[in-house]
Amino acid sequence: MRIACLGGGPAGLYFAIAMKLRDPAHHVDVFERNRAGDTFGWGVVFSDQTLENLTATDPVSARTIAEGFAHWDDIAVTKDGHTVTSGGHGFIGIGRKRLLQILQARAAELGVAMHFETEFSSDLAEYADYDLVVAADGVNSAVRGRYQDRFAVDIDVRRNKFMWLGTRQQFDAFAFIFEHTPHGWMWAHAYRFDGETSTFIVECSPETWEAAGFEQMDQAQAIAALERIFAAHLGGHPLMSNAAHLRGSASWINFRRVLCHSWSFDNVVLLGDAAHTAHFSIGSGTKLALEDAIKLAEVLDRPGLDQRPALTAALLEYEEERRTAVLRIQNAARNSTEWFETLDRYLDFAPEQFAYSLLTRSQRVSHDNLRLRDPAWLASAEAWFWTGDDAASQPIFAPLRLGEMELANRLVMAPMLTYRAESDGTANDFHFAHYTARALGGTGLIMTEMLAISPEGRATPACPGLWDEAQIAQWRRINDFINANSASRTCAQIGHAGARAACRVPGGAVGYDEPLAQPWPIVSASPHPWRAGGTVPTELDEQGIDRLVADFVAATERAARAGFDMLEIHAGHGFLLSSFITPVMNRRADRFGGTLANRMAVPLRVVAAVRAAWPVERPLAVRISATDWCGDDGIQPADAVEIARLFKAVGADLVDVSAGETAPDARPVYGRMFQTPFADRIRNEARIPVIAVGNIEDADQANSILLAGRADLIGIGRPHLANPMLALHMAARAGFSGHGVPAPYRLGFDQMVRAQRKAAEQLQA
Repeated sequence: MRIACLGGGPAGLYFAIAMKLRDPAHHVDVFERNRAGDTFGWGVVFSDQTLENLTATDPVSARTIAEGFAHWDDIAVTKDGHTVTSGGHGFIGIGRKRLLQILQARAAELGVAMHFETEFSSDLAEYADYDLVVAADGVNSAVRGRYQDRFAVDIDVRRNKFMWLGTRQQFDAFAFIFEHTPHGWMWAHAYRFDGETSTFIVECSPETWEAAGFEQMDQAQAIAALERIFAAHLGGHPLMSNAAHLRGSASWINFRRVLCHSWSFDNVVLLGDAAHTAHFSIGSGTKLALEDAIKLAEVLDRPGLDQRPALTAALLEYEEERRTAVLRIQNAARNSTEWFETLDRYLDFAPEQFAYSLLTRSQRVSHDNLRLRDPAWLASAEAWFWTGDDAASQPIFAPLRLGEMELANRLVMAPMLTYRAESDGTANDFHFAHYTARALGGTGLIMTEMLAISPEGRATPACPGLWDEAQIAQWRRINDFINANSASRTCAQIGHAGARAACRVPGGAVGYDEPLAQPWPIVSASPHPWRAGGTVPTELDEQGIDRLVADFVAATERAARAGFDMLEIHAGHGFLLSSFITPVMNRRADRFGGTLANRMAVPLRVVAAVRAAWPVERPLAVRISATDWCGDDGIQPADAVEIARLFKAVGADLVDVSAGETAPDARPVYGRMFQTPFADRIRNEARIPVIAVGNIEDADQANSILLAGRADLIGIGRPHLANPMLALHMAARAGFSGHGVPAPYRLGFDQMVRAQRKAAEQLQA
């Protein structure tokens, strides 16, 4: 096979090596515009798995690479002169220049033809006599740029500025160093990669960069300024650049996230950064490039590739097998990038929480991962979260005070419709068994399904309500039992279904939001059905708004008499209050439509009136949809922050952060903990406690969210349906005996703890 490899970085060189090892008869030309010794990076970081992959492909070069590795175990986070160090992370690094030297020597040994200081063309017609053209020409790939339509290129230029530098200062840990300057915060990602040199990447927001005057500085001036800023950490050593060819502010870079929906066409294929990039903050760019090279060589190691259809199929196989791994890294890199881009949210965190938030920013490292890596450090972070309580355990079990209400733990049974109420909206024995079982199971806060404030506000005829005095008794019975027999607290969620009212009870062949054959009259912000074929609501007028406020207040007063410890107003999911908030449902031309301020008028009036009627010592929450998942047409996360601020201003103590369900044609992006970023943003920008919900399944995820400061409470829905004793099972697995276990269940709980301890001991043995 005759192969042209355009680009002589790690990806191109290693692919050439892998192909020659598989068949020395392959003719491989590597074209590189730079000289053999030129490089514009400093160190690169590998994982143990990557080294294993290199060893399996070429033990000779892998052995030489391993000899050049610098090893370190710790991550050190320094902010405000305070350093937090966590161990057990196991990094290995090598100088990029040294890596290129090793790969160049190995390629030459195997007969690869290397053409340095050679400008190669992006016009593929010049390579017509090659069987395969590999574009390994980096993040600014000329080939990808010329044929961007064929590759369906998506490039996202990130906002922060960074400069890639080196220093002779040695760092014994992977160091994250945050310095507060008169112009804003700047930080460094620093790590040693050989016996003499460390990578030192400086990053800052564009606002800080501009305020500091870096745009007007040449490279030498910028480096001198950075030496002054980070002087306390450089030990007298200067900062060094190996990109002297860059002039002025060009030495500062904005990271470009590259995503290609197709990696090949005809006999042309992209490799490494030309096909995809991952932010430097997770150190995976070279790893991905080398693993691309290994996989591409593997799929090309078969007969029949002289036929174009067979070659095309092999290139597609390479892409399909690599895409999942790449997207996984890119998703983690996106999370990491966004953490640094929104650093202001976390700067007032205590050192322990700030470090934890940084360590878990990509979601690749979880609470349990950290316990395996450095159990002593994690125990100290947990103790901090518990404010020094001697009973400190996992964050999910830490108590929380809201107003005068004390929660025994941070676990919330999320509100979920059961469709089991009587026809008059009264709760019954099912609700008694359902809610009391989860309370006996140790859940800190039990939230009811939405209780309708009026008969016409029910989603279905089987939904319960609080519109009548007769409905108080059953809820009083449930609350009295929970108070007498558990440490749980209860919250009534009240609301009006709006355009989603008067629907059939789902189940069997009946789906959600299917209107009744004879629906009762329904109302909404605008006279548009929630979905095509749905019941057309009447636009709520001024008198209707007055009745709505009065109904909310009356339901609030009934909830207080029913003995609920907390109240939540449902203002999300396309229900009546949500229909005012979201522009995808609110199409009014009066003072209640148009701007966000106008659309919030009715919900704010409701919350203010409820706050006035609800006992001041009891907390009030509001559930919102933080995004409509409708792009620019709907609520954006930034809007959600303002919505939370407005609710906070009229008396809300807590925001229950959900998302979507405001439009049937929404395009949600699901995944584990998929709504948590919205909770994080609202909590740390609006400065209000939040409940995180959405595909949070276990204690590990919950603990990661809590200790990272992304939420204050964790709402878990479906796992609670499957397991009423969810909280007790979590506590038993954690060996936490301080949980409020009901006395009749104590023997069983202790047995679970012993069984968990025994299983752990056997695993260690």
